[in-house]
Amino acid sequence: MRESKPVEDQMSLEEQSTLVIEFLDGLMDAFELDAEVYAERVDDETVEMRVENTAGVGLLIGPKGNTLRAVEDLSRMLVQRKSDGNCEGRIRVDIGGYRERRRAALESFCEKIAVEVRDTGEDRPLEPMNAADRKVVHDVVAEIEGVSTVSEGQEPRRWVVIIAD
Repeated sequence: MRESKPVEDQMSLEEQSTLVIEFLDGLMDAFELDAEVYAERVDDETVEMRVENTAGVGLLIGPKGNTLRAVEDLSRMLVQRKSDGNCEGRIRVDIGGYRERRRAALESFCEKIAVEVRDTGEDRPLEPMNAADRKVVHDVVAEIEGVSTVSEGQEPRRWVVIIAD
């Protein structure tokens, strides 16, 4: 059984950020992309690593953000290995503002669908999506009267159903 390190030996978010910035800089060099990589504190427990000012950003985002999620997973695995799994907080990765644009588009779409469901009374299942996107849907719909949400299915094909109340 692996013993956990004391809290004071945890890898801080700042140390994680430095590690991930070095990784992302190396990735940009490997792809011969000229990009700026920096860390931005989102809240007390989260730092978002941002890759900006790059042409060829689509290559790093991939279809439906799949490559971006893989880059984020690799970044997290690197942190886990270097910290022996003893690290504080969360690291997220965004490339070219994709996550914010995706969130805004998803919020707008969900609002439209929720109003349709409320007006017609017909429940509406959405396409399978990752946990972060499902959370956006749940949060947006929770603010609209007359509708609610439920997640169905099994990972990785889990989806949200918007339900008329």
